[in-house]
Formats: sequence, structure tokens, C-alpha cells
Amino acid sequence: MGEVDLAAVAADWSPAPESTTGATTAWAVAAFSSLLDLPPVAAEGEELPPFWHWFGFLDHPRQDELGDDGHPAAGTFLPPIPHRRRMVAGGRLAVHRPMRVGETLRKTSSLVRREVKHGRSGAMLLVTLRHEFDRDGTGDEVLVVEEQDVVYRAQPPGTARGTVPDEEPGPAPDPSPEAVELFPSETLLFRFSALTHNPHRIHYDAPYATAVEGYPGLVVHGPLLALMLAEVPRRHRAGRGLARCDYRLARPAFAGATVRADHLPDPAPSDGTADGGTALRVAGGVPGAPPSITATITLDTQEHRR
Repeated sequence: MGEVDLAAVAADWSPAPESTTGATTAWAVAAFSSLLDLPPVAAEGEELPPFWHWFGFLDHPRQDELGDDGHPAAGTFLPPIPHRRRMVAGGRLAVHRPMRVGETLRKTSSLVRREVKHGRSGAMLLVTLRHEFDRDGTGDEVLVVEEQDVVYRAQPPGTARGTVPDEEPGPAPDPSPEAVELFPSETLLFRFSALTHNPHRIHYDAPYATAVEGYPGLVVHGPLLALMLAEVPRRHRAGRGLARCDYRLARPAFAGATVRADHLPDPAPSDGTADGGTALRVAGGVPGAPPSITATITLDTQEHRR
């Protein structure tokens, strides 16, 4: 089979918006709290921490609808690419009012960008989805707006995966007092896959991840890395809510090496409303190596979060 014409795929693929209802339960909050070795972070009716809505509003495709990689073989917002490979590239979260644990909301999803990019590993289709969460179902009171950037490639099984060239590690920065660390073991990644109903095999099936998709090991979920970044202000900025987070995934992190969410070594000047930059670094693999994910987080005030 010849090279897939991603430009033709992008031109012919234009899904309509879809709306669903859902909630993030107290059980799901307690389950992820346990994964972080914490007591339940929030109870029924309390504010849901930023990004924790990823444990609600979950799809549940039939088993016979899954492809070889574990993802659904087809879906409204899945481009029709043969040998499709998927990787989260980044996203943005804007919190106008916090969601609450157990609160039923309407989620409206739409395609806002589809663009073919060319990189070291060949052609890629960059897809941006927007999700709006509103309380009354009319769209008049949007609480949270989220955009997710996802990269799709056509990669036949067993093909070597193009990677970002390794950079020379610099001096390993000392952790700040606010650093948050996590050891992504195989068991932890499996639990996170279960909590997010994510059947992508790169996170729990090592032979598949290495032999089919060309990774050196099990891949740490991009959303887990973003959640780790959001833990820094959540744990250390009492009374301050996250108003906005812009994050970008630069390279994968893999099971078996500690990841550390911490401030960038040289944070941007702050006017009192921004938390500067935070970076997630793989501390147990190559100390001082470039981060897997970076983000800029803007904080809000307690008075605004009503």
C-alpha cells in the first residue's frame, strides 16, 4: 500500500458537533486520589479539581468495535486513516466556573481544526477538538472550555517510530519545595487506563508497544502528565483556583522512571495572577533531560470561583 494522502483525508472528513451528558462521580475522584496515595480529594458537591473531569464523560464502545491498537476502529472524531496511530500533543483548559463532583453537565464536542503537518517522522494530521461543558443544557452558562490537540499518523505494524532526537542532558535542577513526584509503574499505568476507560495498548501491553508501535517501553499517558502539572498549584496554592492551563507534550515518558512536576528553572515574571511555567521531568531516567511536557498555568482567586 502506498503512502496515505492525509491531505485528502482531512479535506473529506468534517464531523458534525455532538452533545452528551455526564458527571464525574465521587467514586472516580476517590479512585484517582488513591492512585496518587492521597485521601479523597473532593466529596460529592465539592469543586472538582481541574482536569479531573477526564474520569467522567467516558465513552464505552463495544468490544467488537475496537481496533488492533485498542482504540475504537471508527468514531465521529476519529479520522479514517488506515493503520492509524494516535498521540495527544497538547491542549488548553479554561475554567470560568468550577465543575462539581457528581454534577450532571452537558458536554458539546466539535472539530475546530484539521491540518496536515510534516515532521521528522513524515506526514501527520493534527486534529483539535473543543469540548464545552454547560450546566443548563442551553449553552448559556459554559463552565469549562477544553481544547485537545491530537496527532494521527498512518504507521503499518512493526514500522520503526520516528522520534525526537535526544538532546544532551543539562544540569539536573534541584526540586523546588512544591515539586510533585510519581513513579509510573506498570500497575499504575494499568489503573489509570481503567479509570479513564482508555484501552490504548501502548499503556499496558509492552510487547504491542515495542514490537508494533515502535516504542522502547510502556508509554505514560499524556493526560496523566497534564494532571501531574495541575497538582503543583492544587497542592500548594490554597484558595487559588486554576483559571487556565496551556500545555504541550514534547516527548513521551515511559514506565519505570520517576516523573516530577515542578516549576521551570527560570519561570516567567509573575504579576500575581500567574503561576509561571511548570514542567514535568523524567527524573529517574536521565536527570537533566528535556521535559516531556510543559505548561503555563494562570491562577484565579477564591472569590471568583462561585
